[in-house]
Order: sequence, then C-alpha cells, then structure tokens
Amino acid sequence: MSEFIRLNRYPALLSGRRAVSLQELCQALEISRATCKRDIAKLRDQAHAPIRYDRDRGGYVLDAPADGSTELPGLWFSPEEVLALVTIQRLLAQLAPGLLGPRLKPLQARLEQLMAANGLAGADVARRIRLLQAGVRSPQPQHFEQVAAGTLARRQLRITHFHRERGERSQRSVSPQRLVHWRDNWYLDAWCHWRDGLRRFSLDALEAVQPLDAPATEVDEAALDAELGAGYGIFAGVPTAVAVLRFSPERARWVRGETWHPRQQGREEADGSYVLEVPYGDDREILGEILRYGAEVRVVGPEGLRRRVQRALLEAAGGYV
Repeated sequence: MSEFIRLNRYPALLSGRRAVSLQELCQALEISRATCKRDIAKLRDQAHAPIRYDRDRGGYVLDAPADGSTELPGLWFSPEEVLALVTIQRLLAQLAPGLLGPRLKPLQARLEQLMAANGLAGADVARRIRLLQAGVRSPQPQHFEQVAAGTLARRQLRITHFHRERGERSQRSVSPQRLVHWRDNWYLDAWCHWRDGLRRFSLDALEAVQPLDAPATEVDEAALDAELGAGYGIFAGVPTAVAVLRFSPERARWVRGETWHPRQQGREEADGSYVLEVPYGDDREILGEILRYGAEVRVVGPEGLRRRVQRALLEAAGGYV
C-alpha cells in the first residue's frame, strides 16, 4: 500500500465516536507501530489534521472543527475522489444552455466552495489536473437533453438512428432505460419496440429525437446487465466466447494491473508473460483492443478470433508494401 493511500485511510478509521488504539490502527493498515506514529505526526504537522491521543479513552480520536466545516485538506482526497470532483466541475462548466444548465448553476457554486474549503481551489485544480480525452464523439446538445429527459421521466422516444457500420438510417420508437458513459462517449440502453428487444444506441448517431406521451416499458436491471453489460466493451450481447490473450513480458508490466472485464481471469507465466482471459460476445471492440498492442500480444484462442486478428494484421501490413 502506498503512503498516499495509507494516509487517506486514517480519516475513515478515526471518524467514529470511539477512540482507536494504536494496535487497532496498525492491524487495519498492516503497518508497524513506528510507521503508524510517523504517519500521525505527518498528518498533524503537514496536513494540520486534528488527531489527538485521548488518555481517558485509551486511543486516538479525530476532533471535529469548531465551525462545523469539513476538515479535509487536499491530502485527504483519494485519486478517485479528486477525479470525481474535477470531472463534475468540468461537466458543469461545459454544459450548454438548455434543460440542465441554469438549474445546475447553484450546484457549480457549491462545488467550488467545497473544493476551496478543502484546499482545492477550482481555478488551481483546473490548471494542475488535466483530463485528456481521445476519440470523443459529441452528441447534439438538444438530442442529449431530450434523451436524458425521456429516460428520467420514463417516457418513450421516437428516434432517427444512423447505423454507421451499414450506412443505413432507421426510425423507431424506444423505451429508454439508462444512459451509459463509456470511454468519453454517451450511449442509450433502450427497449426497441421495432426490434422487440434491447438495443444500445450511440447518442452521437441520433439524427432526430421526438418525445412521446406513451410511458416507457420497464426492463429489469438484472436483465439489462445480462443482455447489454455482460460482454466486453460497449457492444451488446451475452458472452459467447472467452478471448485468451498472451502478452509479452514487457507489456505484461502494464496489462496485469488493468481491468478489462469484471469476470476476467489472469495468470503469470514462467517466462514473465501474462495470460488474460476476457469474456466477449461481439468481437469488434476486443479486436480493436488486441490490434492496439501489435506484436506484444498473441491470441491463444478461440481460433475464430485468432484468424480475424491475423487477417487484420496482414491487411494492414499489405497497405505498406
């Protein structure tokens, strides 16, 4: 456990009303008594954390500030919390005037006050933390607003959808179930009344959106996850195969720490390579992911996926002859 992560765990351990002994802290953090005492000294001296030892209760306590405000300076925020704060701030700043923009202005002000009170001044965070995006496809603001409103109000929508792979347009009525944000792009999970089944639509591929008065058909969340969220990536479908990928020892240093799928399996090989097993239904996205690693990954199976990767690599190499 890194020092940063360990120090961020102290507030949770000390946030209750009871005192926590030195032994309990050491056991929870899996550290020595000397390390624990150094941590507490650092938190007091550098982060001005109000930690004190209560002799009567025989343990450490975290005092609440007199003004009732949160005591957390920037040090206390975990990487995930900092990312969440900056993401919310960026989204609020980028909202186009319309359905949500004016209503969220007070939230934006509250967020900036919270960040400033905890040593994360909004303007400074924007300069010091940058979120990089790649391959962003922005939907039309009015389409996003209509889809979001229909999803939350539980009303059907009539959409005109452009299927990029086939180059075809279609009009259909859908019952929106949920919005999905995947790799900086927005998607809609919906029950398609034309196809009589669950479908996932990229919001930037919607050319028209019309709200309808009819109530949306409800789909159980477990059924949504089983149909649209079980395979790899954004493409819908129940997993039908497991991709077995062997990464070179050099690339294994990165891949072994990555999460490709909630039900993935991974193992180290004697030569330092790393084998990753990922369930998938539609192979389009995992194919692109494999090709991204070039010669540093080899498809062990299934044979159909192996042949597709081989064909794609040969076609790509042919373009450079």
